[in-house]
Amino acid sequence: MIYPKIPLAQSIIEICLDKGITTIIISPGSRNAPLTIGFVNNPAFQCYSIADERSAAFFALGIAQQTKQPVALVCTSGSALLNYYPAFAEAFYSQIPMIVISADRPQSKIDIGDGQTIRQENVFENHSLYNANLHEDVSIENDLKINEAINTAITHKGPVHINAPFEEPLYETVSELSVKVNTIASANVTQTISMEDVSEFATIWNNSTKKIILVGVNDPNAISEKIIEAFAKDESVVVLTETTSNLHHDTFINNIDTIITPFTNEDFENFRPEILVTFGGMVVSKRIKAFLRKYKPKHHWHIDSWRAYDTFGALTQHFEVDPNVFFDTFMPLTESIQSNYFEQLDAVKALRKLKSDIYLDKIPFSDFKVFDKVMQCLPLNSQLQISNSSAIRYAQLIDIDPSIEVYCNRGTSGIDGSTSTAIGAAVANDKQTVFITGDIGFLYDSNALWNHYIPKNFKIILINNGGGGIFRILPGHEESPVFNTFFETSHCLTAEHLAKMYGFEYSIASDEASLSRSLTSLYAKNEKPSILEIFTPTLKNDSILLQYFKELG
Repeated sequence: MIYPKIPLAQSIIEICLDKGITTIIISPGSRNAPLTIGFVNNPAFQCYSIADERSAAFFALGIAQQTKQPVALVCTSGSALLNYYPAFAEAFYSQIPMIVISADRPQSKIDIGDGQTIRQENVFENHSLYNANLHEDVSIENDLKINEAINTAITHKGPVHINAPFEEPLYETVSELSVKVNTIASANVTQTISMEDVSEFATIWNNSTKKIILVGVNDPNAISEKIIEAFAKDESVVVLTETTSNLHHDTFINNIDTIITPFTNEDFENFRPEILVTFGGMVVSKRIKAFLRKYKPKHHWHIDSWRAYDTFGALTQHFEVDPNVFFDTFMPLTESIQSNYFEQLDAVKALRKLKSDIYLDKIPFSDFKVFDKVMQCLPLNSQLQISNSSAIRYAQLIDIDPSIEVYCNRGTSGIDGSTSTAIGAAVANDKQTVFITGDIGFLYDSNALWNHYIPKNFKIILINNGGGGIFRILPGHEESPVFNTFFETSHCLTAEHLAKMYGFEYSIASDEASLSRSLTSLYAKNEKPSILEIFTPTLKNDSILLQYFKELG
């Protein structure tokens, strides 16, 4: 076995191994050579080389999103480390475990005018769950910091930072370890809740005729069928889900904006819940957030093991447990009460569905038409990754088969790493993975394709409307050179040459007939990853979408 000669590098690698951190994403560099040597030469580690650190971090995020286990990132010193920050922040808000291990110059070299020397210690302080600033020499203190960082990532589901200074020479190796590390097991966090803890809330529940359960980003199969059925049977409960909630039942409302956008003030007042119960991550729908901020519930209970955001300015209780644990204790204390709350909204749902189908049948080829067709044609039991901005918002308007798992980087809601995340997720699971993205997000993260690990059956569906179409549906949009250049980012770029350069199959569609043919062909070929680029009219999409909401009422 080959080991780096530097003892500190040995310590980091051995503690990672002892703690089961075996997926390592390395960006090439010199200062991190001791770590690279140790990780790559040990067959216990699965190492990936991703040159662009920003892309590498989102690639790691995608793997951790799927495995639920921490993934380690290794980079050289200097600005390389800063390129991890977008994905680091996403991991923080999406509660995804990530371990950043940065090589550093010794502290004596910082701020003396040397190249690639920046102040690396605590650089992620605002979003890091733990910062392990190591010293050059091996010590029990260093071992404790490394252990604490990794344990925090495991138990608290988030990003941590280990900063390791190395002095030259960096490339020397030895055949035997010179360190014996101290490993501290991570604590098993068992969260429970008693009937006494929830009895007073059950009383409030049993006296309320209007309850909304709103589910944000949620893992597939995370909520037990018994709990889902209990929600569905209660006529005083309306369950609102989103595409990213991965929670399905025929009685649930899965297209929130379609339901509530046409509401009058009187409708909104009638819909105001007495109790709002939330769990899961971030909510996409701006309209439901605006509604709940204006028509506040008397009680807002959030259920999450670690955090509760007061998204609607109405939070009254945070239950710090897993939702299954909470509802298993809570539901036996609840009673069915007479209410027409669900019945009224279910009738609205049926009406909206009818009008929605009529509208989609008559509109011309456009973003909305494309999303409807693409979502309907997704392979059963596949995984859908969606980019942010327009793509995730259109997806909220269209039904999706319950067998399809849906993911999107909604922690920070940035466009910066959606493609890289999707590729990491595709690498980490055996399902057919389809990634739907807009042109701006795709172009912004085009280095994601600079990746030698992309599965052959990975599919990108790129909807190119010539700019940032989401800005056209926001209030205040006016056609002008300033708007087109500085808001919409108008362009005439395509993915054709990127596809050729990175070895992707490439096809295009620009009308309904070619879209149908291209989608059939897309899923039939699996010899190499594929990009289907769909061109839609820049100037029609916003009016078609806005008219949709007008015709729903």
